[in-house]
Amino acid sequence: MTRRPRSAALVPATIALTAGLLAAPAPAIAAPAAAARTAGAATTAGGATGVTTAGEVTGATEVTAAGGRHGRLPETIALPTGSLPEGIARGCGTTFYAGSRADGSIVVGDLRTGSTRQLVAGVSGRVAVGMVYEARADRLWVAGGATGAITAYDAGTGQELGRWVVPGSGFLNDVEVTREGVYVTDSAVQRLVVIPLGRRGALPATDGARTLEITGDLVYGPGFNANGIRAYRGALIVTQSSTGDLFRVDPRTGASERIQVSGRDLTAGDGLVLRGRTLYVVFGFSTDSAAVVRLSRDGRSGEVVGEVGDPDLDRPTTGVLAAGALWLVNGRFEVADPRSADYQVVRVDLR
Repeated sequence: MTRRPRSAALVPATIALTAGLLAAPAPAIAAPAAAARTAGAATTAGGATGVTTAGEVTGATEVTAAGGRHGRLPETIALPTGSLPEGIARGCGTTFYAGSRADGSIVVGDLRTGSTRQLVAGVSGRVAVGMVYEARADRLWVAGGATGAITAYDAGTGQELGRWVVPGSGFLNDVEVTREGVYVTDSAVQRLVVIPLGRRGALPATDGARTLEITGDLVYGPGFNANGIRAYRGALIVTQSSTGDLFRVDPRTGASERIQVSGRDLTAGDGLVLRGRTLYVVFGFSTDSAAVVRLSRDGRSGEVVGEVGDPDLDRPTTGVLAAGALWLVNGRFEVADPRSADYQVVRVDLR
């Protein structure tokens, strides 16, 4: 990939930033064992071939997790060639995970050092799209796109802990986890897939997945529909890629309500990254940037207050927040030969 001069934000946000997809085959990312397991539910959202690699570090800047002037952070981190990544998840600290649409393999790496290693080997016919890390159980949850599967892995060892294949699925795209269950968007069928979690996060049997019909304002049409998903104040925020709308979905009933958003159009939004009331909507299908949305306290309205990007981005899909920066995965959906293309995680500075 040709190197270009770096810049901070395309359009600076007017507030202090506190901080899936169907192309051939389909999108996800995630990371190593937790040093300490917390009672929290999750920290968000892959690609890799079956070869262990060390991430190539390009450039660096001095920043700490709090945005100070200590350790050096890479500008880009290489993912395995031909891995077709889409999702990314943050584990503990600066650990991240990224998966492969080519074979479902997963790498784990460190955003501070740029190092990566294989966590899960690839399997023919498998796909890793959206991902989320569940802190309380040190688990990585991965959506399987058109395979209709959701898989849970031990985030430290890569051991498969459970796999649920849901009949009638269209394209299982992105994942969120709460204390009650795992919620997965289906971009082609108007419903969420739910993996209910029992006491202390106990996993259900392989036939224990259920579906939750989406009703209300979110109505499916042509193209990609429900895509990115994040939990916010007792509800699930979902983006509809084809229309650019954001919705609040009740995780118990499936009833949806359109979030009234002012500012730039959010059509072609893919992954969502949330911290506090600041929501980043990543444009995986259109531009090399992410919109910055400031949500109201109740999540029923919001305002697009800025846009962030970087010259190294090439059709980013989704991302994570860590060490004072937004880290986005290059999906590179327009390259001529995806199986031989290089892919990266790109650091986007927020200040």
